[in-house]
Amino acid sequence: MNYFNNLETILLEENPKNKINLFYKFYKKFKVSNINFNDNFILQNITKPSYHNFVKIVSPNEAKPRKYMNTKDGKISLLHTIAHIEYSAIDLALDAALRFKNLPREYYEDWLEVAEDEIRHFLMIEKLLNELDVKYGDIQVHTNLFEAMKLTPDLLSRMAVVPRYLEANGLEQNPKIMEKLKSNPDEFNKKILYALNIILKEEITHVTKGDKWFKYECSNQNLEPESTYLKILEQVYPGSTNKKYPINFEARKQAGFSCNELKFLSKKDSCN
Repeated sequence: MNYFNNLETILLEENPKNKINLFYKFYKKFKVSNINFNDNFILQNITKPSYHNFVKIVSPNEAKPRKYMNTKDGKISLLHTIAHIEYSAIDLALDAALRFKNLPREYYEDWLEVAEDEIRHFLMIEKLLNELDVKYGDIQVHTNLFEAMKLTPDLLSRMAVVPRYLEANGLEQNPKIMEKLKSNPDEFNKKILYALNIILKEEITHVTKGDKWFKYECSNQNLEPESTYLKILEQVYPGSTNKKYPINFEARKQAGFSCNELKFLSKKDSCN
């Protein structure tokens, strides 16, 4: 199997159903194939997200979810926002499994596993949207995660920014959303809560994988991980290291964050 060419086709596929079907066929072969990853393949320059043909793209300020999750419109807006995050995360995982070469097979196994998780998350949320007579693409979206992909073309910055920063932020945001849903415990909100609980648990494993490969590359380049992480965040998102973040200490510790990092991000004197 030509790993890189096949995976590039999946990443660039613009139809969600086709993308998912292609991935499942590819992943099934991958798990039983003896693949040589040393290849002369060069990934083409990707200038547009794979969803650009079937959604309206707007600025992030125009794509914020409604606050009132006890209304049908609020549920739709929330679910569509989550569906877009999960769909974007599929492409981010595929890109991570494709863009970076000459790594241990375990690296590719990890990011294809993440892609499979993100597909499952997307399908769970899409099913809930469909129950409300809406499909993914019916509501305008932003390209924040796609921009993050473009801003992190090397392994070190990608692992720092996508799993260890953007997805790690979900470890705080997801529980906040869940608390709001619990305050309006209708039957449909219970379905959303069930899906979000699965996503939260698996987000921790994704951040853990990012932590592992970030530190792997730091070791390769003889870099100190904690200071390197903050340096990269500041380079990609200027001013981000000066912010005070609400931290899910337990989840981030599970994912590999050090006490020093947690104290710095939370601007607290302890990491409890």
